[in-house]
Amino acid sequence: MSTLILFDNEAVQALGDPNHPKHRRVLSHVEVVAQRRRRAVPVTLAVPTTVRVEAGWDGMDRRWALANHLRITDEPLGPAQANVAAGIRSRTGVSVTDAHLGAVIRATSVTNITVLTSDTKDVRAVAGARAVKVIAV
Repeated sequence: MSTLILFDNEAVQALGDPNHPKHRRVLSHVEVVAQRRRRAVPVTLAVPTTVRVEAGWDGMDRRWALANHLRITDEPLGPAQANVAAGIRSRTGVSVTDAHLGAVIRATSVTNITVLTSDTKDVRAVAGARAVKVIAV
């Protein structure tokens, strides 16, 4: 069974800044992923592209070298996901990035989904009926 681990804004910010108070906590979750990969357990790390923008993750900036090295995939906001995200945003009032996160959750075929977030309430709201493990950072 494969696992998808998604990052929200603060999780990305914490990952990108060694001085962030939550850096070590987020990094510990990434280390667990690395261990699973070594055991050949399929795990994907991903971030919605709107989250990257909000967090300031510029892949060309060397301050983000660690995050770039971790093989975190981008989840783009294409037309279909934009429609889903717009509906989530209008129904729940969450931010654009949280709505995009919800669209990614709803679109994936992966059943084991984990979200690293500072706002567990919003993640639960955007996940809809999908079962999601929410980890507060």
